[in-house]
Amino acid sequence: MSKVFLAGLLAASAAGALTMPVAAQGATLGPSAALCNSNATAVLVDVRGFKQRTGTLRVQIYAATSTYLEKRKWLDRVDVPVTRAGNMQVCVPVKGPGSYVISVRHDMNANGKSDRSDGAGLSGNPDMKVTDFIFKRKPKLATVSFAVGGATRRVPIVLNYVNGLSFDPVE
Repeated sequence: MSKVFLAGLLAASAAGALTMPVAAQGATLGPSAALCNSNATAVLVDVRGFKQRTGTLRVQIYAATSTYLEKRKWLDRVDVPVTRAGNMQVCVPVKGPGSYVISVRHDMNANGKSDRSDGAGLSGNPDMKVTDFIFKRKPKLATVSFAVGGATRRVPIVLNYVNGLSFDPVE
C-alpha cells in the first residue's frame, strides 16, 4: 500500500466517509448473522463473562412492553453452542425499528432447563439479586429497554451467575 493511499484511507475514515458494518469486529453467530453483517435493522448481542465454555447460549428478544420476560412472549429466539473463547456476538432479527428487551441464558450443561449453575443477563445489565428470580421481580422496563433504528444495534450483556446468595458477573 502506498503512503498516499493509506493517508487517504485514514483521512476518509476519520471524516466518517467509511462506515464499517457493526459486526465487522468479530464473528457473528446465529441464523440471521447476514443481517448484522450488512448493518440491516437487527440487534447484535455482544455477550461476555462466561464462567465456563460449555453448553448453549439462548438469546431472546421481547417487545419493550409490560409483558417482557413472560413465558412465550418473546418475538424471536436464537440458540447457539458456546464458543471456545472470547465474547459471543449473536445476531437477532427484528421486524423493524422500535423498542426491545434482550434476555440471555447460558445453559452450561445444555439440558434446556434453567439450573442453579446457569448464567443469565439482560440488556442494560441491571443489578439483580437471587431473590428477584425467586419472587419473579423484573427490572424496570426503562432500565432494560433500548431502541433500534434503521441499522444494526449493538447491545452488550455481561453474564451473571449465582454465587451464594448473590447473582454476579464472574469478571
